[in-house]
Amino acid sequence: MRAWVDEIPEPDLDSHYAKAVADLDEHDLSMLAAWHASLEVGHPIANKEFLVNVFPSLGENRREALKIAAGFRGEEAFDAGVAEEQSLEMVLPFLSEQRCRELAQECVELYCWDRLGSEN
Repeated sequence: MRAWVDEIPEPDLDSHYAKAVADLDEHDLSMLAAWHASLEVGHPIANKEFLVNVFPSLGENRREALKIAAGFRGEEAFDAGVAEEQSLEMVLPFLSEQRCRELAQECVELYCWDRLGSEN
């Protein structure tokens, strides 16, 4: 999900954020508002309209806000039974070839780390 957000063109961030926020429940809205509070962008309200309206003022933090909101949606999809393969099928077509290669390399590294064991 985070890789997909990195690939979104700047002019499209607002609309994707609005879509992500529209599907959040009250708990996720509260979590997102708490993150906004850490940026000191005013007194955040766990309200969809407020969060969407304040989004442009986040500046460099807009992508991170979208990653958080999209991550909540991804967690909900997973809880609803959407398989990882389905998620990948939805996201991969929007990624550049270079980004897909980077993700594949990261996946192999994580797999090896898990299978070979680590100090953690």
